[in-house]
Amino acid sequence: MSAEDLPPPRPSFIASERRSQMSMDSGSESDAPVTMQGRRSRHRRSEDRQLDWNPAILYADMPSTPNSASPLNKRAPPSSFMFPFQHHAGNPDPGMPIPGVSRRSSFDSSHNHSQQNHSQQLVYETTRVSPGLDSPTLNREIPRVSSNATFRAPFLSPASRPGSSLWSPPSYPYLNQGGPDSPAASSTALASGLARSKPPGPSTKIAAKFTVDDKPWLKERDGKARASWWITFVLIILGVAAAALLCWSGISTIDMLKDSDLCLVMDEDWSNGISDDNWSRDVMLGGFGNGEFQVATSSDKNAYINNGQLYIMPTLTSDDIGTDSIFNGYTYDVSDCSTDNTTACSVTSDNSTKTVVNPVLSARINTKGKQTIAYGKVEVKAKLPRGDWLWPAIWMLPENETYGAWPLSGEIDILEARGNLADYGGQGVNYVRSSLNFGPMESLLTKIYGWWETKRGGYHEAFHTYTLEWDSKFIRMSVDSRLQAMVSIQMKKEKQSFWNRGDYPQTAQNGSAEVVVENPWEDSGWSAPFDQQFYLIINVAVGGTSGWFPDSVGDKPWYDGSLTAMYDFAKAQDTWSATWPSSADDRAFRM
Repeated sequence: MSAEDLPPPRPSFIASERRSQMSMDSGSESDAPVTMQGRRSRHRRSEDRQLDWNPAILYADMPSTPNSASPLNKRAPPSSFMFPFQHHAGNPDPGMPIPGVSRRSSFDSSHNHSQQNHSQQLVYETTRVSPGLDSPTLNREIPRVSSNATFRAPFLSPASRPGSSLWSPPSYPYLNQGGPDSPAASSTALASGLARSKPPGPSTKIAAKFTVDDKPWLKERDGKARASWWITFVLIILGVAAAALLCWSGISTIDMLKDSDLCLVMDEDWSNGISDDNWSRDVMLGGFGNGEFQVATSSDKNAYINNGQLYIMPTLTSDDIGTDSIFNGYTYDVSDCSTDNTTACSVTSDNSTKTVVNPVLSARINTKGKQTIAYGKVEVKAKLPRGDWLWPAIWMLPENETYGAWPLSGEIDILEARGNLADYGGQGVNYVRSSLNFGPMESLLTKIYGWWETKRGGYHEAFHTYTLEWDSKFIRMSVDSRLQAMVSIQMKKEKQSFWNRGDYPQTAQNGSAEVVVENPWEDSGWSAPFDQQFYLIINVAVGGTSGWFPDSVGDKPWYDGSLTAMYDFAKAQDTWSATWPSSADDRAFRM
């Protein structure tokens, strides 16, 4: 056969003539844990047998000397980890044919080419080999396990990989054999040595109990340390004592009216109805100085006793005289009118002038001339009415107006509220309010007020107790508890007098003239004008032009400054009356 007929040589690595670190110094091939076959003659035919090849040899380090008994490097090939490496673009599956490129075998020729006729196998050793094993056992063929898991050798070039990309991780039979130095067997896929446990550290246990000589600080006490301890202890005691004193002073200075210091003036249980011995009725339609839209009647439909409770019940005037009569051609006369002002006892409706009959009938009762108090305690248990623009009130006015007409002689509002629901922007039925009203003239009216809010529901859902505690040194108004005080003031010093609280100017406009502002309570005590007899008033008003219902809040149908405010309110009757409950238990002011 001529040279031209010979097949082209197969590409391969040429081994160096020198011995590498992986080659063995001795001529015995059986001593080498890893053996490789070098390249055969250049003229061998292509039908030479394919060499068995294990990719794990690329990740094993050889001993430094041929006969070295040191264990192999424990680093295992990356592909022996228990997860597959997938092929991808740029790293094709070694088993996939590449068009135009033939698959060739490639070998590591770093070993001496004289090491031949040995199978390419790798033995992974544990940290130490059991002494009972002989050397032939070390060189026996590594058994393979049956496995369906797919593993790849991802770090080999396609030309260096075997014909199949699938291989099984090696098993380590030596790991299953215990020995004196390795009593515990391991079957892990990676050859890893067992770390020796460290010897215990030195003991910190005290060898013997310390004596006084070992603690020199016990022989002589440190005076500074003792002084520091006592100073700290004394300061703690002083702090506790100061806190206790502060709490005691706060409790002891609370103004209270003891029941033992009070004498009963009136205890109204309504068992005798609305008794004339205690109560009088205000009957008029003039608005009581607030431009109110109701008629205060003497009718039993508007003030009556039911189940031992007082009901002040607002009703619609149109239910008695008809809707048309409210606006035109009807004269309404108040029988038993309680005022000398005739304009407050009769009205004639006229549509052309927008004069209307008051669209609501209600009631107002008082104890004037019958039951009064100056200093003391007033308690009323009441349930508020519900309905837009209803204005229930429990309040007091002076019996004799000692310092002059309102507001010079003062006004005490124990309770005021609005019947609008909680979504009303001007404090609806979920608020209750108290106030003190006074001033040297009407244009200099001063109000001291406060309120309380229920977080759930409203004060129309149940009965609540409204209390006034009144003394020459303090005034407190609360709901249900002293802790829920709406107004609480003291008059124990000159600067706490009502004149100083008002901070009035030297001159003010009174009507059409500017006058000097004088102190009407100058000759009285610091509690003036609230140092005289007051009587009690209970009523339900509706609407008004005093500002109690702010303009443009809650779809208010009138303006306080309008000359036709009551007419506008009456025209919106279908709207606001729809919010009034049909049940008297919910619409009436009950106590």
